[in-house]
Amino acid sequence: MMILKRILLSTLVLVTLLAVLLLAMKDKITLGAEAYLYGYPLVMMETTRVQSAKYIGPENQLRMVRQFPNAQFKDVVRPNVDTLYTTAFISMKEGPWVFEMPANDKRYELMPFMDAWTNVFASPGTRTSGNQGATYLLAGPEWDGQVPKGMTLLKSSTDMVWLIGRTQTNGAEDFATVHELQNRLRLTKWPTPEKPASANTDLKRDAKPDWQVSLEPSLPPVAQMKALSTSEFFNRLMQLMVSNPASTEDAPLIERLAQLEIKPGQAVHLSWANALSFSLGRWIANQRVMKALNTKAQDGSWSYPPLNLGRYGTDYNMRAAVAMVGLGANLPEDAMYPNTALDHQGKALNGKHRYRLHFAANALPPVKAFWSITAYGADEFLIDNPMQRFAIGDRDPLVFNADGSLDLWVQATPPSQKEAAANWLPVQMGSSFLLNARLYWPEAKALNGQWKMPVLERLN
Repeated sequence: MMILKRILLSTLVLVTLLAVLLLAMKDKITLGAEAYLYGYPLVMMETTRVQSAKYIGPENQLRMVRQFPNAQFKDVVRPNVDTLYTTAFISMKEGPWVFEMPANDKRYELMPFMDAWTNVFASPGTRTSGNQGATYLLAGPEWDGQVPKGMTLLKSSTDMVWLIGRTQTNGAEDFATVHELQNRLRLTKWPTPEKPASANTDLKRDAKPDWQVSLEPSLPPVAQMKALSTSEFFNRLMQLMVSNPASTEDAPLIERLAQLEIKPGQAVHLSWANALSFSLGRWIANQRVMKALNTKAQDGSWSYPPLNLGRYGTDYNMRAAVAMVGLGANLPEDAMYPNTALDHQGKALNGKHRYRLHFAANALPPVKAFWSITAYGADEFLIDNPMQRFAIGDRDPLVFNADGSLDLWVQATPPSQKEAAANWLPVQMGSSFLLNARLYWPEAKALNGQWKMPVLERLN
């Protein structure tokens, strides 16, 4: 009995000491969580840039994706089968650059530029500049020159810039038209060198037309981020902040970090106590993000991303969450992404059931460009099916009801009626799935919430 009392007493003492220690570390743990969420997008962008240079191509060159992904594509979750991409990581240290968008009255296009903190600082394209074409001077934070006549200045606050361009593509039969539009885009050094830095001369080298995963083993950027130690993370962050400085809005957090000798451009040497505090803060930050991402509508309605996507300000939590699961998000004015994994009863979607998505007459997704709905498996990748139909939308030959309404059928087996088959989005029998709508150039009533996606009705 005496031994048991001693063990209990010792345990109580240890728990008390631990509680006192954690209480003393509380402020530093909180700071560690805040700092990790703050810096995550910047370190993630750099990790993605390095990965892109290794597996896609060097920076400062346009890279064109020539085909849609298929069900075997596993590089990124929730891939899009609406547009073909034109991308480039661009270094402003080697700039300025000239970006040319020729006249395009054939397809909706969107060419957003993102700074190193994942903020969209410019979004050239059909919505903002029409279809008459435009020429842009892309410059970094230190450039202070004269903008040439006929050019529009796009000024980045960071040296790292990411272009994630999208061109509307109406199915595989439309590839040739879109390729032509992609080939006309130009990224060149300013003043223009004799040999422009563009990726339009050797398409076999510059593009990955089949979305094939590299045979060389690769670790996804998200996994690489998880593998970084706390010290490695903050050292990388402070190094990157030299050429990708914080905004003036970030000053309070930067000042708090400076009190612990964590400053841009300086090596980070954390004491064991600070290292422990920041590691605990990092863990808490990840849990906070995961909880936020798992907070979905429970009544069968659709979930809608926030309206501050692409311009986060000091909403560091949201910025980090998007960087973790959807790096490269568009401005809401360019695209909205409602999603659901629940039916009208709030129950999880599963291919053993049949579903109907009913749009009333004159209540289709309100867009100025186009809309689609894509089905993804529980792993958030495309669902394999004999038709190789992964999405359905307004560019498909949909069959409307007599009163002008529209029914879309989401199920594993083909609908019995021919008319319904035209409106069929296949899923897998017995497997969980989710739906992701995409509204390109949404109208105001979609942005302000006056219009909502209809619930998904389970039929059996």
